[in-house]
Amino acid sequence: MANNALKGLHVAVTRPSEQAAELCLALAAQGATAIAFPLLGIAPLDDYSAFDLAIAPLEQADWAIFISSNAVDQAMPRVIKKFGLVPKQLQFAAIGPQTAEHLGQFSVTRVLIPQARFDTESLLALAPMQSVAGKRIVIFRGQGGREVLAETLQARGAQVSFAESYRRFNPQTSSLLLEQKWQQGQLDAVVVTSSEAMRHLIGLAAQANWIKHVSLCVNHPRIAELPKSLGFKVLVADAPGDVAMLACLSRLYSQLKKRII
Repeated sequence: MANNALKGLHVAVTRPSEQAAELCLALAAQGATAIAFPLLGIAPLDDYSAFDLAIAPLEQADWAIFISSNAVDQAMPRVIKKFGLVPKQLQFAAIGPQTAEHLGQFSVTRVLIPQARFDTESLLALAPMQSVAGKRIVIFRGQGGREVLAETLQARGAQVSFAESYRRFNPQTSSLLLEQKWQQGQLDAVVVTSSEAMRHLIGLAAQANWIKHVSLCVNHPRIAELPKSLGFKVLVADAPGDVAMLACLSRLYSQLKKRII
């Protein structure tokens, strides 16, 4: 049931299409208009031979760390197909509760996750990740990505390898849609929830006029660093997740209403 708490707010959501639906529905329920503008696409690999080699020693590994729910969805069916069951000795860790929830769909019920902020640094701060000397760790992720997790674990004495199970791409070729929406008075904010998506957005629109006049709403201070350095308007949600992002957009809505009044 709509409560019109954000009535008249126009928000572009840049998450991958399959991951944007819940936030778009939540925005609509509060009277806002959601504009789907995915800046990341998720696709399977063309060749999984390297992945198969990477998971071959999984029965001797101590930890499997999953960077995202995409990593779970793309990797776990192949792990189950190879081993029949999840290797019993394997301990699991994930960046956040959504990723852990996806692991639960494969009967993995005990997952180490951060309790405050859901990011690499918070995961590394947990006690089990401090005592990894001599441990064998496999990090499940997409192609590329930050190296901080692996480098830190290696510095702590762990043997670390990657199992890359999907690729990311930018499905957009221009920001013309967002420019047109802004010119029509139908764009107030852009939700960006990954540093990679932010780089894509700025690459497409850094020289455009519209991006200077809307608020970029992000869910982690790290994502805010680049747009802030360029002088763009940025709001940072208090935590990851849709609830915190809606609260962030509510703060923006209040600011916009005050300007109108």
